[in-house]
Amino acid sequence: MQNSVKVLLAGESWMTHSVHVKGFDSFDMSSYHEGGTEMIAAMRAGGVEVTYQPSHVAMNDFPYEREALGKFDVVILSDIGANTLLLPDRVSIRSEPAPNRLHLIRDFVIGGGGLLMVGGYLTFQGIQAKGNYKGSAVEEVLPIEFFAYDDRNEQPQGVTPTIVETGHPVLAGLSNWPQFLGYNRSTARPDATVLARFGDDPFIAVREPGQGRSAIFSSDCGPHWGPPAFVSWSGYGPLWINLVTWLAGKKHAG
Repeated sequence: MQNSVKVLLAGESWMTHSVHVKGFDSFDMSSYHEGGTEMIAAMRAGGVEVTYQPSHVAMNDFPYEREALGKFDVVILSDIGANTLLLPDRVSIRSEPAPNRLHLIRDFVIGGGGLLMVGGYLTFQGIQAKGNYKGSAVEEVLPIEFFAYDDRNEQPQGVTPTIVETGHPVLAGLSNWPQFLGYNRSTARPDATVLARFGDDPFIAVREPGQGRSAIFSSDCGPHWGPPAFVSWSGYGPLWINLVTWLAGKKHAG
């Protein structure tokens, strides 16, 4: 579709290496997993053009220049740590200078682009604070401020969001929200609009920094914090379509 929203999604992949011990003998097994399959499918079903870069691909292939990033309307960072974008092979292995891609994302938003950060163990500050976005250029344009420590709020019993701004386009047509099993905690900025909360913590929040727009979704786009009831929820697809459509709104209006 010529006028469809163009999204670059980075993250949502991991590799697992395990050792199996069976009496005297043991052996290793490795596996690869992607966690954004349902979200990508939902956006594509709604006419969104999604370019997906798993974390190990984004490390070296995420755009380095404004022109390349400007081909997209919205960037989504989901369960990908800041170090993956700061330390491509050319920097970490060959000690060659490279553009700071966190600065690039900030400038992309201020210049009219959209940014969505989805929660997880390696976004926000994440597990053991290894997300490492506190104090970064990306934080500058988001609707929230991160804590400096491990910001996970595990809720194994389930927690249901409270909707604050029912009339916002991001929440259009959404009702009967499912429970979630956890989220990343943060503090809303004064100029942010919090659309939904978990207690006093922002769940969905939006902001319009510079000429662009940004948003956070503080839980998971799928398992594990987003249980099967979330993925199968009738609002699952409309939620992501609403978010990226709103985030791209200024750029498409221009």
